[in-house]
Amino acid sequence: MAKGDPGVTTRGRRAAPRSKRAAAADGPELVQLLTPEGERIESATGPDGTEYRVDFTDEEYRGLYRDLVLVRKLDAEATALQRQGELGLWASLLGQEAAQVGSGRALRTQDMAFPTYREHGVLYCRGIDPIMPLGLFRGVDQGGWDPNEFKFNMYTIVIGAQTLHATGYAMGVTMDGRTGTEDGEAVIAYFGDGATSQGDVNEAFVWASVFNAPLVFFCQNNQYAISEPLERQTRVPLYQRAGGFGFPGVRVDGNDVLASYAVTRHALDNARLGQGPSLIEAYTYRMGAHTTSDDPTRYRIASEVEAWQAKDPIARMKAFLEKQQIADADFFASVDEQARTESVHLRERVLEMPNPEPVSMFDHVYPNGSPELDEQRAQFTKYMESFEGSAH
Repeated sequence: MAKGDPGVTTRGRRAAPRSKRAAAADGPELVQLLTPEGERIESATGPDGTEYRVDFTDEEYRGLYRDLVLVRKLDAEATALQRQGELGLWASLLGQEAAQVGSGRALRTQDMAFPTYREHGVLYCRGIDPIMPLGLFRGVDQGGWDPNEFKFNMYTIVIGAQTLHATGYAMGVTMDGRTGTEDGEAVIAYFGDGATSQGDVNEAFVWASVFNAPLVFFCQNNQYAISEPLERQTRVPLYQRAGGFGFPGVRVDGNDVLASYAVTRHALDNARLGQGPSLIEAYTYRMGAHTTSDDPTRYRIASEVEAWQAKDPIARMKAFLEKQQIADADFFASVDEQARTESVHLRERVLEMPNPEPVSMFDHVYPNGSPELDEQRAQFTKYMESFEGSAH
C-alpha cells in the first residue's frame, strides 16, 4: 500500500485547528497527529523544530485501519494458540499496533529492518507470511523467511543485540555508496525501553553516531521491561539520551498511527540522505503480558491498564474514520470478517505444521557442512536410535 509523504500539506477538511506542538492530555509532550478521541491535528512540531504532517487518500486511511485490525487479530490468535499448547511461547504486541504499523508502512522498499521478537506488525507490513514467526515459536523452524528478500532480519531474542547488527549493516550501506540520494537505503532497528539499559544498545549508539550511519533507532517504550517500570530504567525521557551521543531524538505518540508514520518516514529519509542516525521513542503501552510466561497483574494495577485502554490505537483510528465519514459500518464489518477469516486460516495452518525430525537441526548450520558437525550428527542419531522400541 503506497503512503503519502510527511511534510506535504494535509487536506484541510481532515484536520481540526489545534496547536502545532501537540501533547497528550495526561502525558509528556510528544508528536501527535491523532488524539485519543479521533480528532486530527494538522501538524505537530518536534523538539528540533521539525514540522510533521501527513497527506493520505481516504483509501490509505482505511488501509491503515485494516492493518491495525488484522495485526491485532492475528496476534490474538497466536496468544490463544500458545495458551492451548500449540506454541511454546508468544510475545504479544497488544497495544503497540500503531507504533509498528505506522513505522512499518513508513519504510521504503529498499530499507532494511532489524526487529526484536515482538515486531509482528512490522513483519506484516513487509509482506511476510504471518505463519513465519509462529513456526519459530512452535519450534518447527528458525523463522523461515529470507531477510534479503523482504528486507527484514530474523527475530532477535537476545535483548538489544539487533542494534549492533543494524549498526554494522548501516555502516556497510554507507561504504557501498548507497546513501546521499532520495532513493538511497536506510536502516531501522527496533527495541524496547528495557533494552536501553543494555550495553549493546549504547555501543550501537556510539558506533552509529561516530560513523554517521544511516540508521533510525526505534524504541517502543511500552512502559515496562518485563516487570521493571520505566523509572527503573532512566531519569530522563528516553529520546533525550540521543543528545549525549550526538544525534537527534524525538518522542512520538506510539498509539497514533499517523504520527508514528510521519516521524519514522522523516527520520528514514534523513538517514538515506546522509544525515546520520536518530532516535525515535514511541511512547506506548503493552496492554498484555511481556510474554505468555509473564503475569503482569503482579507488578501493575488495573486502573493503569484502564487509563491506557482509553488511548487504544484502533479505537482512535476508527473514531477518526467515522467522524470524517471516510468509512461506514459496512467497511468496519468487512474488516472484522477479513480479520476473522485470516485468523482461522492461520490457526489451521499452524495445526497442520509437521513436526521436524530432531536430527534436522544439523541441516543448515553450515552451508557446506563440516567434519565436526558430521560427527555430532552421527552421535545424536545413535543416541536417538537408542530409544527405539522403548517406552520413552
